[in-house]
Amino acid sequence: MKLCWLDIRNVNGAKEAIIEEAVHQRVDAVVAADPADLETLPPTVKKVLFPQDLPLPEKLTPADLVIVEPGRHGEPAELAQQYPDVEFGRFVEITDADSLEDACRAARLDRWSLLYFRDPTKIPLEIVLAAAAGANGSIITQVADVEEAEIVFGVLEHGSDGVMLAPRTVGDATELKAAAVSKAADLDLVELEVTGIRRVGMGERACVDTCTNFGLDEGILVGSHSTGMILCCSETHPLPYMPTRPFRVNAGALHSYTLSADGRTNYLSELRSGGRVLAVDAKGKSRIVTVGRVKIETRPLLAIDAVAPSGVKVNLIVQDDWHVRVLGPGGTVLNVTELTEGTKVLGCLPVEQRHVGYPIDEFCIEK
Repeated sequence: MKLCWLDIRNVNGAKEAIIEEAVHQRVDAVVAADPADLETLPPTVKKVLFPQDLPLPEKLTPADLVIVEPGRHGEPAELAQQYPDVEFGRFVEITDADSLEDACRAARLDRWSLLYFRDPTKIPLEIVLAAAAGANGSIITQVADVEEAEIVFGVLEHGSDGVMLAPRTVGDATELKAAAVSKAADLDLVELEVTGIRRVGMGERACVDTCTNFGLDEGILVGSHSTGMILCCSETHPLPYMPTRPFRVNAGALHSYTLSADGRTNYLSELRSGGRVLAVDAKGKSRIVTVGRVKIETRPLLAIDAVAPSGVKVNLIVQDDWHVRVLGPGGTVLNVTELTEGTKVLGCLPVEQRHVGYPIDEFCIEK
């Protein structure tokens, strides 16, 4: 999980409510310019003092960590000898090549580095993260909003160790904490036994083209009912007559459910460019991927009926063509037109019913 620092130095009238929310959401640290603002914080929150553009206070307690500007306050290593009960970190504002080199040096050598990148490009952050590979320190990046925090968390696939956000209103701490938590929890897949295959005529099916390449044993979960889905394989594996499209899943009829972030379902017909969908591999490991395009076209359709060991019945309607595939145990690739009764396929059995895609505990029958 990424670190979340909340900067209250310039918070106005809602300071008490914002601090209360931060504590409730278990943010990792609260950042203040005045030590008095840190006194009432519980021990569950790291107390960070950051006197930017100000002299260092004579009394640093109750701060756990003090972020300093070396040109104004002195070097962190020297200050640590003077104040042995307090940690020190370095602030670097990156504006040019020299300050970028300072940031890289800090990221390699200092225990804590708080970085502010003046320009909106993320290339300097990429350079810092690459320079700090293998270092033991933590890099905290100052961000303007939660949306930027989500981007910073993903830079170079690893991202900054954490972010510092100055909240504008109550609710920002909650959103920041949610962005820092992985939204793609791994799933418990089950082996489903195919009980029947039948042609169901013409209809519209959806191909989901994403902005990333799938792995060889990866796809998306699709089903006619929210209580049971089958793992549909991407077009990663070679086929005659056509090139591979490892970013695509020929997913199923447009009415079908698929899983997206936070356990929510979406109809395939609802997916749009820029939306998110859950990619899942044969072991149940999942990740959020971005939808680039959804192609809906009329094709002959095939219904796959299956049953779980628990007795839950699962249905999936896909394009009736041998190049459409699902995944079996161990990531076995199975052409849908060659499935027979008794074939085992991988699937997932969400336990909740759905209302506008959100899980809900209510009476509901799907047929």
